[in-house]
Amino acid sequence: QVQLVESGGGLVQPGGSLRLSCAASGSIFRLLTMAWYRQAPGEQREMVATIRSDTNTNYLPSVLGRFTISRDNAKKTVYLQMNSLKPEDTALYYCKTTLYNTDYWGQGTQVTVSS
Repeated sequence: QVQLVESGGGLVQPGGSLRLSCAASGSIFRLLTMAWYRQAPGEQREMVATIRSDTNTNYLPSVLGRFTISRDNAKKTVYLQMNSLKPEDTALYYCKTTLYNTDYWGQGTQVTVSS
Protein backbone atom coordinates (compact mmCIF):
# COMPACT_ATOMS: atom_id res chain seq x y z
CA GLN A 1 0.00 0.00 0.00
CA VAL A 2 1.12 3.55 -0.75
CA GLN A 3 0.04 6.79 0.88
CA LEU A 4 0.49 10.05 -0.99
CA VAL A 5 0.35 13.53 0.51
CA GLU A 6 0.43 16.60 -1.71
CA SER A 7 1.39 20.12 -0.71
CA GLY A 8 2.38 23.41 -2.27
CA GLY A 9 -0.82 24.62 -3.86
CA GLY A 10 -2.14 28.13 -3.50
CA LEU A 11 -3.25 31.32 -5.20
CA VAL A 12 -0.89 32.80 -7.76
CA GLN A 13 -1.14 35.52 -10.37
CA PRO A 14 -0.97 34.70 -14.09
CA GLY A 15 2.65 34.28 -15.11
CA GLY A 16 3.64 33.18 -11.64
CA SER A 17 5.15 29.94 -10.39
CA LEU A 18 4.38 27.24 -7.85
CA ARG A 19 6.06 24.00 -6.88
CA LEU A 20 3.91 21.11 -5.81
CA SER A 21 5.27 18.26 -3.73
CA CYS A 22 3.96 14.75 -3.20
CA ALA A 23 5.43 12.73 -0.36
CA ALA A 24 5.00 8.97 -0.58
CA SER A 25 5.15 6.20 1.96
CA GLY A 26 6.62 2.77 1.36
CA SER A 27 10.00 1.34 0.60
CA ILE A 28 9.75 0.90 -3.16
CA PHE A 29 9.16 4.50 -4.18
CA ARG A 30 12.17 4.41 -6.47
CA LEU A 31 10.52 1.70 -8.57
CA LEU A 32 7.20 3.48 -9.03
CA THR A 33 5.97 5.55 -11.92
CA MET A 34 4.59 8.72 -10.40
CA ALA A 35 2.07 11.06 -11.96
CA TRP A 36 0.40 14.40 -11.46
CA TYR A 37 -3.23 14.79 -12.51
CA ARG A 38 -5.57 17.75 -12.28
CA GLN A 39 -9.29 18.31 -12.30
CA ALA A 40 -11.00 21.62 -12.87
CA PRO A 41 -14.63 22.17 -11.83
CA GLY A 42 -16.97 20.52 -14.31
CA GLU A 43 -14.10 18.91 -16.17
CA GLN A 44 -12.68 15.41 -16.32
CA ARG A 45 -9.50 14.61 -14.48
CA GLU A 46 -6.51 14.77 -16.82
CA MET A 47 -2.94 13.61 -16.66
CA VAL A 48 -0.50 16.50 -16.39
CA ALA A 49 2.87 14.76 -16.16
CA THR A 50 4.42 11.40 -15.38
CA ILE A 51 7.89 10.30 -14.38
CA ARG A 52 9.08 6.71 -14.51
CA SER A 53 11.63 5.03 -12.29
CA ASP A 54 14.24 5.64 -15.01
CA THR A 55 13.23 9.36 -14.89
CA ASN A 56 11.68 9.27 -18.33
CA THR A 57 8.96 11.93 -18.39
CA ASN A 58 5.78 12.64 -20.27
CA TYR A 59 3.64 15.80 -20.32
CA LEU A 60 0.23 17.06 -21.26
CA PRO A 61 0.90 19.11 -24.42
CA SER A 62 -0.57 22.29 -22.95
CA VAL A 63 1.96 22.31 -20.09
CA LEU A 64 5.02 21.25 -22.06
CA GLY A 65 7.78 23.79 -21.61
CA ARG A 66 6.10 25.35 -18.58
CA PHE A 67 5.87 22.47 -16.10
CA THR A 68 8.63 20.12 -14.98
CA ILE A 69 8.15 16.90 -13.07
CA SER A 70 11.02 15.52 -11.02
CA ARG A 71 11.64 13.07 -8.23
CA ASP A 72 13.90 12.64 -5.23
CA ASN A 73 14.04 8.96 -4.36
CA ALA A 74 15.92 9.57 -1.11
CA LYS A 75 13.06 11.78 0.08
CA LYS A 76 10.37 9.63 -1.57
CA THR A 77 8.97 12.78 -3.08
CA VAL A 78 7.84 13.82 -6.54
CA TYR A 79 7.65 17.46 -7.54
CA LEU A 80 5.83 19.50 -10.12
CA GLN A 81 7.45 22.83 -10.88
CA MET A 82 4.89 25.03 -12.60
CA ASN A 83 6.02 28.21 -14.33
CA SER A 84 4.23 30.74 -16.51
CA LEU A 85 0.95 29.74 -14.93
CA LYS A 86 -2.27 30.56 -16.74
CA PRO A 87 -5.84 30.88 -15.46
CA GLU A 88 -6.68 27.66 -17.30
CA ASP A 89 -4.21 25.83 -15.05
CA THR A 90 -6.59 26.40 -12.15
CA ALA A 91 -7.56 22.98 -10.78
CA LEU A 92 -7.23 20.53 -7.96
CA TYR A 93 -3.92 18.76 -8.51
CA TYR A 94 -3.50 15.14 -7.49
CA CYS A 95 -0.55 12.83 -7.16
CA LYS A 96 -1.04 9.26 -8.32
CA THR A 97 0.80 5.98 -8.57
CA THR A 98 -0.08 2.39 -9.37
CA LEU A 99 1.13 -0.63 -7.46
CA TYR A 100 0.09 -4.21 -8.22
CA ASN A 101 -2.71 -2.95 -10.49
CA THR A 102 -4.14 -0.71 -7.75
CA ASP A 103 -4.22 3.07 -8.19
CA TYR A 104 -3.31 5.24 -5.22
CA TRP A 105 -4.25 8.92 -5.08
CA GLY A 106 -3.44 11.75 -2.77
CA GLN A 107 -6.07 14.08 -1.38
CA GLY A 108 -5.21 16.85 -3.82
CA THR A 109 -3.91 20.38 -3.53
CA GLN A 110 -5.71 23.39 -4.98
CA VAL A 111 -3.98 25.62 -7.50
CA THR A 112 -5.75 28.86 -8.39
CA VAL A 113 -4.33 31.20 -11.01
CA SER A 114 -6.05 34.55 -10.90
CA SER A 115 -5.31 38.25 -10.82
